[in-house]
Amino acid sequence: MRPTTTTPPRRPWSTSACAAGDLPGPDHTRRPRRAGRPASAFLTDHSNKDSTHRGTERKRNEPAVCRQVSARHRGGSGIGRASAQALASEGALVTVAGRTEETLKETVRLVEAAGGSARYVVADVTDESQVEKAVEAAVADIGHLDVALNNAGYDGEFQLTQDYSTEMLDRMIALNVRGVFLSMKHELRHMVAQGSGSIVNMSSGAALVGVRGFSGYTATKAAEVAMTKSSALEVAPHGIRINAVCPGLVETPMLSSLDPDEDPLKSLIASHPLGRVADAGEIADAVVWLCSDKASFVTGIALPVDGGYTVP
Repeated sequence: MRPTTTTPPRRPWSTSACAAGDLPGPDHTRRPRRAGRPASAFLTDHSNKDSTHRGTERKRNEPAVCRQVSARHRGGSGIGRASAQALASEGALVTVAGRTEETLKETVRLVEAAGGSARYVVADVTDESQVEKAVEAAVADIGHLDVALNNAGYDGEFQLTQDYSTEMLDRMIALNVRGVFLSMKHELRHMVAQGSGSIVNMSSGAALVGVRGFSGYTATKAAEVAMTKSSALEVAPHGIRINAVCPGLVETPMLSSLDPDEDPLKSLIASHPLGRVADAGEIADAVVWLCSDKASFVTGIALPVDGGYTVP
């Protein structure tokens, strides 16, 4: 028999529910909400151009694709932009940081056109001083940081390990590992000081399975998951949660332009048991849930959002 409890039912995530005062505290209890306190969300969105795997027919344990095929900097379908819009729609003041100013401006425009609040900071996530300044900018106006999404990534090109470009591997490590690490480092300095917060790192389904021809990418995305788990253990006593999302194939304008009856796209879609690819908004929904009070007892996980792609 479960013990009785007087804890009130959990509310959907909102500006007040996301505020640091409504997240679990160091004693694992819910703190009273500070009335009228807006939530602050910080997002990094530093990724490479659109690309798809040009591999051969998928074999078991040798998937043709498990990474995100998405233009996070283009149109309205990118994961970073979709997440910014979703968080803003829940009442958060969103700060987006990345390397392409025009893309950042467009994200802010879309958020504001929908009635949300957003601003941008041009920053290279591999440069620690720029990351620190970007996080400080997110905190400056309202003095706290409640939510962070680290969406930096580079996937490279299909190359077997013996032929793998060292330059390409170094770039992957810089963006996928160093970039995420530096972002968490400076986000956590604020969150530990305030005793609350939630971080989501955008990893990949490639972190959970083997991907032929992408050993460097899978290694760096697996490193993101490892950092997520280790850091989550470190800051749990401070009431801070850190999780990772691991998407499969994601819909983009580029992907939509391809013929679904031709390889490689046909085999890519077929590799997802649900028989389709994800919309970027579905990945954003997972981000919002992990940031919300509904996930207040969830930390240190790598959540696959992949239509069953990584199911053994």
